[in-house]
Amino acid sequence: MRIASIYNDCMFLEVSQLRISYAGRSQPAVRDVSFGMRAGDIGVLIGPSGCGKTTLLRAVAGLEPVAAGTIKLAGQVVSSATRNVAPEARQIGMVFQDYALFPHLNVGRNVAFGIHHVPKTQRAARVAEVLELVGLGGQEKRFPHELSGGQQQRVALARALAPKPRLLLLDEPFSNLDVDLRERLAHEVRSILKAAQTTALFVTHDQLEAFAIGDIIGVMHSGALHQWDDAYTLYHRPATRFVAEFIGHGVFAPAIIRQVNQQMVVQTPLGDLTDVAECPLPSAYPGGACDVLLRADDIVHDDEAPVNAQIIRKAFRGSEFLYTLRLDSGDTVMAHVPSHHDHKLGERIGIRAQVDHVVTFHRET
Repeated sequence: MRIASIYNDCMFLEVSQLRISYAGRSQPAVRDVSFGMRAGDIGVLIGPSGCGKTTLLRAVAGLEPVAAGTIKLAGQVVSSATRNVAPEARQIGMVFQDYALFPHLNVGRNVAFGIHHVPKTQRAARVAEVLELVGLGGQEKRFPHELSGGQQQRVALARALAPKPRLLLLDEPFSNLDVDLRERLAHEVRSILKAAQTTALFVTHDQLEAFAIGDIIGVMHSGALHQWDDAYTLYHRPATRFVAEFIGHGVFAPAIIRQVNQQMVVQTPLGDLTDVAECPLPSAYPGGACDVLLRADDIVHDDEAPVNAQIIRKAFRGSEFLYTLRLDSGDTVMAHVPSHHDHKLGERIGIRAQVDHVVTFHRET
């Protein structure tokens, strides 16, 4: 299990061996989680519902007590089994999925809510500054009901940024928006956070959001953090079977790794894979037998290929189809195919594997 390839003494947020338990539950909600973030990083926690990501975020905010482990901010322990710094003393901002805007206050007063202690002139200047930052300059007099969902989310972000928090936490902030707007707003929020030089930790279940906004992404399942890495590494070098299945599209195919003439050969239902980087030795698995991960972009539609497969499912994605294909062996693979290759269900097409590096796991029985 790969936890933190980016984890050293220069971290701004450090979570170490964190465990969070609830009375009446046999298993911890969060168990032995460790990761770190540098100042200015945007981290994302992703995983299925109930995996513990929101519980972990709430613990960082100081809203959940921890049973074991520590949370440090700028080197200071803010949470442990014996210490819990109050949320308001952590200088943390939060943005929620329901925006939590006050409907009876205009945009300016909503944004100013967390900085009421600041002198009036400075407060007005800060409100104008953060509204300009989120692309809503001059909108102080409008009310939440007059704004679109995306604009309301920007106001919520501006309000969270106004007190200049040391850390910003965002809990599924785009879940109430339509899919196209979510990804676009994620890119825009990333730009806003980078411009504000704000360290942020973001929770989502949407991979496109995670990839759009995050410098580093953690994949959680059943309370455990399986991997904490950049998006490219999560996709191409998944540390566990769960990460491999959860991120992207792909299948596991039975394979045998053999050494032939000083070269590693991976025998698969699609033929032998050769000239592959970082291939494990046959001795890594009993008899060299393993499961190899074949991503949809590892499978190429090629009418001249010696292997063909039957299309059993197809999903139109605009520029491409995602085909699910059954091989003569009974194994299935997936393939991204340009959408002008519009084949019918039941049709057979030629395919070949084009794998730059092999990702293998112990074979499941």
